[in-house]
Amino acid sequence: MEDALEQQSQSLGKDDENEIVAENAAFVHGEPPQEATGPPKVDSEVEILQEKVTKQVMKEGHGQKPSKYSTCFLHYRAWTESTQHKFEDTWQEQRPVEMILGKEKKEMTGLAIGVSSMKSGERALLHVGWELGYGKEGSFSFPNVPPMADILYEAELIGFDETKEGKARGDMTVEERIGVADRRKMDGNALFMEEKLEEAMQQYEMAIAYMGDDFMFQLFGKYRDMALAVKNPCHLNMAACLIKLKRYEEAIGQCTIVLTEDENNAKALFRRGKARAELGQTDAAREDFLKARKYAPEDKAIAKELRSLAEHDKAIYQKQKEIYKGIFGPRPEPKPKQANWLTVFWQWLLSLFYRLFRRQRQKSD
Repeated sequence: MEDALEQQSQSLGKDDENEIVAENAAFVHGEPPQEATGPPKVDSEVEILQEKVTKQVMKEGHGQKPSKYSTCFLHYRAWTESTQHKFEDTWQEQRPVEMILGKEKKEMTGLAIGVSSMKSGERALLHVGWELGYGKEGSFSFPNVPPMADILYEAELIGFDETKEGKARGDMTVEERIGVADRRKMDGNALFMEEKLEEAMQQYEMAIAYMGDDFMFQLFGKYRDMALAVKNPCHLNMAACLIKLKRYEEAIGQCTIVLTEDENNAKALFRRGKARAELGQTDAAREDFLKARKYAPEDKAIAKELRSLAEHDKAIYQKQKEIYKGIFGPRPEPKPKQANWLTVFWQWLLSLFYRLFRRQRQKSD
């Protein structure tokens, strides 16, 4: 399963951002800002979805809404409304949740109602009554939710898949999961070519969600190679999107994931170097570029980036040289002091008296 976009590029730098090459999916959108005191404050209009469920949109989504039995992938944080206690956070766990609408757990009924009203990429604050949450008794295991607790969810729908109606990832064969992930990757590539970067990243993240750590841990031999051939390109393509969006720290994270699987991956080294250079981490960037050149010695893009770093270093040196020249320059020559005319006059007068005195003495002798 070769990456279609990789075939269009002859080097690491040519249309670099158009390359798309996968792993844990938490880095893609970045962790949304979190209020230190609890749930986020939202001023948008309150939409009543059901008697016990309301929604306030925090970020608009795009496309269609999921239908019943759609396999949805989402991130969320959850707080009890009365105590503002956060009891779950999938962003922190760095793993999106899979939910099949209509087959969700009983305590997720309210969340599922909210998710069914959302579009891909949408983020919203959901208020769920206790009747559609953890109920009258609550939960004393994990998560720990008190009895009759209304819940606030900050949820983001990454995307959904209506293929294999109602079939969870765990019920798919290895070939089915890799196939679904590959289709998502190709959809992401098409969106990337249209400059729809956020939407493209959602497709990559969904592709990666089909091949999480638990799944990859079970694979060996050709099946692991097949999965990595889809997974690693997704991470690298997300890095390309993130560099375009100037989200350099997240791009570094995506490249590092690939390098944990393949430490000699030239594309991962090159893109991580670019992100580090943009952050001013020139030494680390140079190290990545030099290592990438070792595995792709003829690549012109790597040589260009190394020249750029060298020119940057030269400019910094010249600037520092000018600064230090002003501080440690040659000591200025002291200006000659002007003689005091009164002192000169008295010296001349004394000299005159002295000569007169000597002449008089000589006459006396």
